[in-house]
Amino acid sequence: MKKLTALLMAVLLIGAMSATAFAADIDFGSAAVTEDKTYTLSEMLTYAIEDEYLAHAEYEKIIDTFGAQTPFTNIIKAEETHIARLEPLFTEYGVTKPADNAESYTALPATLLDAMKAGVTAEINNIAMYEKFLSQDLPVDVQLVFTALKNASESHLAAFERGVDRLTDGTGTSYSAGRQTRGFVRSR
Repeated sequence: MKKLTALLMAVLLIGAMSATAFAADIDFGSAAVTEDKTYTLSEMLTYAIEDEYLAHAEYEKIIDTFGAQTPFTNIIKAEETHIARLEPLFTEYGVTKPADNAESYTALPATLLDAMKAGVTAEINNIAMYEKFLSQDLPVDVQLVFTALKNASESHLAAFERGVDRLTDGTGTSYSAGRQTRGFVRSR
């Protein structure tokens, strides 16, 4: 089962059209975080809020395009909560909060199925970022917030995985508006 899950995740990562996937060579959000580096508290807070901004901007663009689709409508509200949980830490530790310019880093997936896959990718990247940060020595309040946000992202990941499952039948056949289509979901 673990091998099947790992294979599914690899396929989803390759197939997903996420701005965070496109942003791998930029210094923004989780795309800027690498396993082999140690980060300052200022860098961690900045990358964390940028990644939350990015998720919010991506999910907002997806909702604007594909309509009020779950889980995007639920998770976008959670992203607002994530941002609100991070904001006091900037004040507490004297770090300048970056402006929210995440929209300039987003790309719209072509289909609702691709959007679900992009959500999977974005949440995997977000979880990995928080795991990296949590491996470092952190003040207790920062550790508590990062842990809560990582746990929330794990729930979001499960929701997006269910969305992918809902839109596919496991053979690459996608479903939209009650009509079966091969390889894509037609938007209305």
